[in-house]
Amino acid sequence: MSKINPHSGIGKVDRLTVVLYLFFVFFGWMTIYSTAFHIQNPSPFDLDTEYGRQFLFMIISFGLGIFVLYVEGTFFTKFAFVIYTFFTFLLVLVLLVGKEVNGAKAWFAIGNFGIQPSEFSKVGVALLLAKYITDSGEQFRRWKTRIISAIIVGVPPALILLQPDVGSVLTFLAFILVMYREGLSGNVLVIGLAAIAFGVLSIVSGAGTINVPFAGEQSGVWLLILIVILLGVISWGLVRNFIVPRNRRPLYWIVAISVVASSAFSYSVSYIVDNVLERHHKERIYVMLSLPVEREDAAYNSEMAKITVGSGGFFGRGFMNGPMTQNNFVPEQWTDFIFSSIAEEWGFLGSALVIGLFTFLIVRIILIAERQRSKFSRVYGYCVAMVFFMHLLINVGMVIGLAPIIGIPLPFFSYGGSSLMGFTLLLFILLRLDAERLNILR
Repeated sequence: MSKINPHSGIGKVDRLTVVLYLFFVFFGWMTIYSTAFHIQNPSPFDLDTEYGRQFLFMIISFGLGIFVLYVEGTFFTKFAFVIYTFFTFLLVLVLLVGKEVNGAKAWFAIGNFGIQPSEFSKVGVALLLAKYITDSGEQFRRWKTRIISAIIVGVPPALILLQPDVGSVLTFLAFILVMYREGLSGNVLVIGLAAIAFGVLSIVSGAGTINVPFAGEQSGVWLLILIVILLGVISWGLVRNFIVPRNRRPLYWIVAISVVASSAFSYSVSYIVDNVLERHHKERIYVMLSLPVEREDAAYNSEMAKITVGSGGFFGRGFMNGPMTQNNFVPEQWTDFIFSSIAEEWGFLGSALVIGLFTFLIVRIILIAERQRSKFSRVYGYCVAMVFFMHLLINVGMVIGLAPIIGIPLPFFSYGGSSLMGFTLLLFILLRLDAERLNILR
């Protein structure tokens, strides 16, 4: 059977989503032109400039998106494992023959261009996770299904961590959020959020900013353990009075497990931050938490980004009129810090509009996912929505100082062919599946 069918529902593509996509891509290109403008190369199509290359990436991405719209939806269900395996193989290959950029061996060098396979691996994970959850039927509440799903999601980021590219690894947390729609217990989310909070407190305590008499340098750890013990006692009280009134054994188990788990987790977080992470990664975390760092310029990028955002005021400075942007105070602002340029040129109103439209796009994708008759299409749709949500959350948070600087692109805006093509693939595969939403894809 042919995999290309020009009459298989192409006219049913969600046009509103396509319009949003085109707006983001063209607005992003304009912003890259403003932030990376070279007076000696004013042409927006000059391939020696970032904006010229981005225009080429746009043409390639448009062609890729159109091609995907003509591929039958069954292709993605039948070859989900093959696609996942191929992109995972590229992650292994890049460790062997890839080009090192900024300390990370994450790129395939093709002439003056580079391909970053981690941006495409999210497509493979989304497809295979949707395929596996679909084939598992209603058994996602079983531990076997959860473990296999975790392996599907966990293999690519494990390979990416070897590059190392910590920022790209964090974006894969988006797929965990997808599992809640399919029956994963909310207790897992509570535990995850508690672990994040506990990890942050462990880092702060390890930096010596919490002091308890007679406890030494790691006093904050013991304070956290004490808090956990108190929570354990409260939990025991609830268990004793409302669940098993005559059974007092939960007290000892809860306290013992709380002490051991909190101690192990806290010291493991401190060890990873001090001995595993690269120096610049540690400094970025410390800067975000307002902790002291050794290098005086460690907070430069973060401070300049926040000043640039504030420079825009309410209405903005206007296109190519932002003094912070035009004088390159933020290094390589056209990549991960491009939102600061948007904020300076278009002000609070423009920034709010961009965030609002992104939010609308994410909600639109969720609505598209919910109207599918196919479970595969629904799960895949949620994967796309959560990936966009995670990128938006971390990138904007990074620019305004609420998240560490970890190199996360803003979808459709940040300079880069791999990210633009990867996001285009994610979105247009969903549009292709949605065009066949009356079919049951397995």
